[in-house]
Amino acid sequence: MIKKIIKNKISKGEKQWCVLIDPDKIVFEQISELISLTNNSSCDFILVGGSLINHQMFDDFLKEIKTLSCKPVLIFPGDNQQISKYADGIFLLSLISGRNPELLIGQHVKSAFRIKASNVEILPCGYILVEGDNLNSAIYMSESLPIPKNKSSIAAATALAGEQLGLQYIYLDKGSGAEENIGKKMIAEVKKTIGIPLIVGGGINSQEDLENVWDAGADIAVIGTSIEKDFKNIFLYNKRPAK
Repeated sequence: MIKKIIKNKISKGEKQWCVLIDPDKIVFEQISELISLTNNSSCDFILVGGSLINHQMFDDFLKEIKTLSCKPVLIFPGDNQQISKYADGIFLLSLISGRNPELLIGQHVKSAFRIKASNVEILPCGYILVEGDNLNSAIYMSESLPIPKNKSSIAAATALAGEQLGLQYIYLDKGSGAEENIGKKMIAEVKKTIGIPLIVGGGINSQEDLENVWDAGADIAVIGTSIEKDFKNIFLYNKRPAK
């Protein structure tokens, strides 16, 4: 079980990181090269999904990735169509930073029976968008305002509310293409407020960025844009030895 793997690594003091693959950003023929590099990297697992999947090949992408990967594969869904049986699990995201009912519960109702039929492991996750320097796809497609980047207390209260509602993970994200990662102060305040695993993504473009996010309190860091630019950048990132 993915939950057990994540929990065990956290209990050992092991920081984790994963690769986010957006099928809109790579072509099908590139999957083999990317997964080969991923298999030889230190990443813990692979996320697949995006804000806008403009083709009908999501299932094909997942099947190919799952066939080739020696790492667990998790769906990171942008909408209710991004569901597939060719995955080990799904981060079932609820956009708790916004007030768009479609992304709080509406999309979930539409996909509930499909997710059940897929038989993938479900990881309920509170998704929190944080203000960046530019309008990105996640913010635009969600039709909701992000949390201001200097309002750590709002982020912490939102994360705590998500935990109190029964969500099992919190994901702080600046979205694809962010030039800077989420500030240490916000990550630290959210982490000290909640008792569930904290995932952080957006603007992680170097090992130094990765270390900073970990040091601030993230249990899992997500890296996407830098690897999309050049697959071999995956080797810029390395595991930290467990404490």
